[in-house]
Order: sequence, then C-alpha cells, then structure tokens
Amino acid sequence: MTGFPRERTAIVTGAASERGIGRAIAGSLAAQGWSVAVFDVDGDACRKLAAGLREQHGLPCLGLGVDIRDRDAVFAAVDRVREHLPQLTGLVNNAGVSSPVPFLEVTDDEWRRVVEVNLHGTFHVTQAAAKIMADNGIGRIVHISSTSAERGGGVYGRAAYSASKAALLGFARTLARELGPYGITANSVAPGSIDTDIMGGRLSEERKAVLLKELPVGRIGTVHDVAAVVSFLLGEQAGYLTGVTYDVNGGSHIA
Repeated sequence: MTGFPRERTAIVTGAASERGIGRAIAGSLAAQGWSVAVFDVDGDACRKLAAGLREQHGLPCLGLGVDIRDRDAVFAAVDRVREHLPQLTGLVNNAGVSSPVPFLEVTDDEWRRVVEVNLHGTFHVTQAAAKIMADNGIGRIVHISSTSAERGGGVYGRAAYSASKAALLGFARTLARELGPYGITANSVAPGSIDTDIMGGRLSEERKAVLLKELPVGRIGTVHDVAAVVSFLLGEQAGYLTGVTYDVNGGSHIA
C-alpha cells in the first residue's frame, strides 16, 4: 500500500447538469486540491465545466463526452485521464437515470435503459479506473446510490431505478472486499430528497410540504450536502472506511 498522493485526480461521472449532484462534487473536490475529470454524455457541458474548474482553482482538469454504456469508450476515456492528469486516485460513480414507471407497467426496454446506465455503466467505469488504482496501490471509489434503494422507491424512482441503485450497494461492498488488498476503498452514498433539476421537475408543492413534515432536519437537502460527504470519503482520512453506506437524507429513515 502506498501513501496518499499530493497531486491526484478524481473521475466524476454524470457531472454536466448545472444543478446536479455530480457538478457539486466536482467543484468540491477541485476546491480541495483534486484535479477532476468529468464524464457525461453532454461533452460540451463537460468541457465547459472542466475549463471553469481550471480557471477557478488553477488545477489541470479534463471534460470528456462519454456514454458509460460503451465499454470501449469508457476505457479510452480513462486512458486519456491517466495520460493527461495526475495520478488517478478517486472515482465517483454519479451518472444515472431515473424511472418513475410503476412495476406493472415497466417494459423490457425501460428496464434495460435504466440498468444499462446505472449498473452496467458503473461497472465499466469502475473496472477501468480500478485497474489503474490497483497498479498504484491506492484508490477511493464512491457509488451514488439512493434512499430508494433502501426503502423501495418513494419519491420519484420506482422499480427499475430502485433495483439498479440497490445493486450498487452490493457492488460497493464486494469491491471493498476484493480491492482492499490493493489499497482501494469502496463506499456508497445514498441521497434522499435533494434539490436538483430531476426532483424539482417531479415534485409538486403539495408533495414537497409532505416531505418536509417527514424530515427531522426540516428542509430539503442540497447538492452540497451530498458533495461534502463524498469529498470526505475520497480523502486521505477516510482510509479506514470501506463497504459502508452513508445516508444523506435529513433523517427520513427515522421519521
């Protein structure tokens, strides 16, 4: 096992959305001295974000348009990260798609659409990055799951979404066991009700009022609430945490 590198890079997938969790994570990591490679199907938005991070923090960053369902494209993108940025040390698997379709109405195509991105895509990026981390003897992997994975839907994600996000929890724990000897940790973060474009477009004011009554903290979460936990898990001091899930949900599980 090697020491934590002073100059280090994290890949953040699904970081293009202006009000999304991935973008907040990328910004938080850059503020803490990480070079960041942002992956998203929206290549123009990725390149714009990376340029902004470079200008603001004075660090080398890279924005790449990548469809994580495409294994070859993913491995090629990760190779570019290895070639052009400091040592690849962190990975945040944030990219994902939702599905509000009730189970009895889910088609094969809808099921595959969600699983291809949320699970297969995460597998592709993780394997490509983990091979490099294992060679270096150090790494931090964080999956962005959801409270829907633990409670079985509830806000806007139903069967396909919840199943795919639940799979990520088991995936992270297996990675923790298998990759631990290589100096790599693997954890999950399960956000609850977070103020993003996705949630904002699906929740009525009435539903928001109900959610607030169910949250002991008395407010909807922000993308920065999630980014703070992810940044900690990627940091040097989190080296003894692996195979765990952090619930960032304002106490909804105990309400």
